[in-house]
Amino acid sequence: MLLAMKRTKISLLVLAGVAGLGVTALTQNKQPVPASVASGFNTIREDALRADLTFLASDALEGRMSLQTGDAVAIQWIASEFAKAGLQPAANGSFLEPVELIEYRGDREHSYVALKRGGSEKQWKFPEAFGSYHSDVDVTADVVFAGFGITAPELHYDDYQGIDARGKIVLIFDHEPQETDPASIFNGTGNTRYATGRVKILNAEEHGAVGVLMVAEPNRKHPSNQERIARIGGSATRAVPLPSQALVEDALHTPAAIVSDAVGKELLATAGATPSELQAGIDRDLKPQSRALPETQVTLHYRNSSVTTGRTYNLAGLLEGSDPKLKAETILFSGHHDHDGISGDQIWHGADDNGSGTVGVVRLAHAFAANASQGEKPKRSLLFVVFAAEERGLLGSFYMAAHPLRPLETTRAVVNFDMIGRNETESDQTKGLVEIPADTTNRLNLIGASYSPDYDRTVVQENKYVGLDLDYRFDREYALNIFFRSDQFPFVLHNIPSFWWFTGFHPDYHHTTDTADKINYGKMAKILRLAYLTGYRFANEAAPPKFVANPGGHGTGQIN
Repeated sequence: MLLAMKRTKISLLVLAGVAGLGVTALTQNKQPVPASVASGFNTIREDALRADLTFLASDALEGRMSLQTGDAVAIQWIASEFAKAGLQPAANGSFLEPVELIEYRGDREHSYVALKRGGSEKQWKFPEAFGSYHSDVDVTADVVFAGFGITAPELHYDDYQGIDARGKIVLIFDHEPQETDPASIFNGTGNTRYATGRVKILNAEEHGAVGVLMVAEPNRKHPSNQERIARIGGSATRAVPLPSQALVEDALHTPAAIVSDAVGKELLATAGATPSELQAGIDRDLKPQSRALPETQVTLHYRNSSVTTGRTYNLAGLLEGSDPKLKAETILFSGHHDHDGISGDQIWHGADDNGSGTVGVVRLAHAFAANASQGEKPKRSLLFVVFAAEERGLLGSFYMAAHPLRPLETTRAVVNFDMIGRNETESDQTKGLVEIPADTTNRLNLIGASYSPDYDRTVVQENKYVGLDLDYRFDREYALNIFFRSDQFPFVLHNIPSFWWFTGFHPDYHHTTDTADKINYGKMAKILRLAYLTGYRFANEAAPPKFVANPGGHGTGQIN
């Protein structure tokens, strides 16, 4: 996702090949796998993947909606498979780590954002202003404009410089500065960790803000996030909206709203510059344009039609390492088990998203356990995790990152599977925004390579045994927010080398037609074989991959 014209990125591209082309050329003649890993490698078979995924994405599991019966069945199935594989329960003697959630449905008719200025008040409701919160809330405060809402001391950039956000509502632009500039310190044309809304809201909290308003950048070269989501269709636009969910225990506790361009323009009417001029000023020389907005007081008024609580589970099983010292370190394999459920007689089956990743973690657990039974146990420990409530905002992975089952500081790599079963094809979401190769039948997208060239180097080396076409396009795009959209991201925020393994979008994404019969099981098996070999290397090599905290900034920024 992240590209900058720096030495680390240039060396990565030389190694990996632009858009995977170099890797393709390097991997035409596959080599036989070493005998020491062959037992587990050979257990990864298409027939087993098909059987597991046909069950997991069947009508009987009703789309595996978080907190619903179908997902509870999936949870029990995963736990039983971990037990069959011989893994150790990793969550206080259980395979299940409880995750407490609040589920709520926002009342759009009675929720609004209001502006008070010059003795009058104006209100906006959905879709001009959209926000929700897990309890009814009224927040009224003066507004300050805080640029892109970013504080990045290592880049000598701070949108909060010179303003006081304490007790205020902050208005910020989405994304980040200079995102169309390949030489930007914000990692060129790829997103950095600072571009995501959660990070921006947490930063606003740290500066004392009591609310956040977010508007798409006025000079953007892509659809706004709301426009992008609407293009997906399917569950994103179904008649009865999906419920929202939030962690009971979460560092994020500030209400926020997304507002339209027109609302943003009106809010900034007293800024002394147009929204376009404000962004242009930031993009020009990365100097903050933040300022108080005179006569601008906003109220965030949110109401819910229902609020309930419930418990779901992350699944976690451990294969302890064989080395007395290195077994304290962890290689983590992950996916998520939930999807978008059922509405009337429509079922969102979620075969690719993310039945494929769930089955992938389960099959890898069996593969590593089978190899260990032959006396080839990895030196570092392997943790197999299937997260809860990813579709509701990466809730399970954010929970585990905040409540780790093994220390994060000794977690050496995360291999995250989310949608590893299809051939990438054009869809309404991606049309005109990302170039898709003509043939994707053998192609795997790797997301996060900018943050760990070491990790990528290992994948490339092990690919000589598998022969996939490796692709890094999504590390160089800014329109689809790919970098933030799966469960590797909370671990990236903790400086852990973490890749999302992903076969790309297709027209069935988040539609009822994402079914098991459309999976490319041959490619899925190859991806899991590559992950198996890569995981063994991570577990056994003397020097695990390093993390690059700031791939687009000055120097390498490596962290051990």
